[in-house]
Amino acid sequence: MKNLLVLTDFSKPAKHAAAYAYSLAKQIQANIILCNVVIIPAEVPQAGLIVWPLEESDVLLKESEVELKKLKLQLEKMGDNQSPNSEISFRSDPGILLDVVRDISAETKIDFVMMATHGAGFSGLLMGNHSRSLIDDIGSPLFIIPAMAKIAPIRKIAFATDFVDPDNEMKFIRELIVLASSLKAEIFITHVYKENEASPELYKSVQEIMLNISCENDYPKIYYKAIKNVNKKQGLDWLMIHGEMDLLVMVHHAQGFLDRMIRGSLTQKMAGELTIPLLVFKKAPSPELI
Repeated sequence: MKNLLVLTDFSKPAKHAAAYAYSLAKQIQANIILCNVVIIPAEVPQAGLIVWPLEESDVLLKESEVELKKLKLQLEKMGDNQSPNSEISFRSDPGILLDVVRDISAETKIDFVMMATHGAGFSGLLMGNHSRSLIDDIGSPLFIIPAMAKIAPIRKIAFATDFVDPDNEMKFIRELIVLASSLKAEIFITHVYKENEASPELYKSVQEIMLNISCENDYPKIYYKAIKNVNKKQGLDWLMIHGEMDLLVMVHHAQGFLDRMIRGSLTQKMAGELTIPLLVFKKAPSPELI
């Protein structure tokens, strides 16, 4: 069975993300680990810091477990007799979010990490307090789920790329196909580009890449989609709002499409509410899929 690590702070967006994760888990026959990280100051006092009483730490952890049990029961009520229910476990860990996720991933094979976002627009999706660090440093693919995401089967997946580094990004197609096949979903290789980048050479290159994808992967539901916009960030926002997709997928690696956007000028909120989740593949794809 696959394992989904679902991070929660018990906020409304986080509870919605957990419900989305449970729905996905049933579709792909995966189990869920609900996780709440309790941030507790260091036990050893430092200059200018107040020592956090041990009793207070215990209270926070107990309260966290109570809320996790409630959330588990709420999710289990979503189950039905027509689809297999996923096993739900939970854990409340003290520490820093990034360290806790690393520790859990070392103990248990985590196929996807899932978390909510509290912002609007593409920048809100990426620039949250924790999602940026998880995108940068965690190896497991990361689902970031906006509050407006519909809890429904995933049928259309957009794999967004600007084809600047196609050889590297296309390695992840195999990994995406594993997910898409379990969902019986279509994959749209979505080329986001600016008008001044269009050329016969680019068109020929894209044709060759798509031909290679078709020949190397035994999955018939892979298509090509082009989005031309004066600004690539606006092109992605348009795709998420108007593209009739259920999931946006991007690859994060040095000098990649997503990396350039994250490190660019993304402090201003994009217009419009996002309605579909973002799946970020990071670092290297699974060795058995290369």
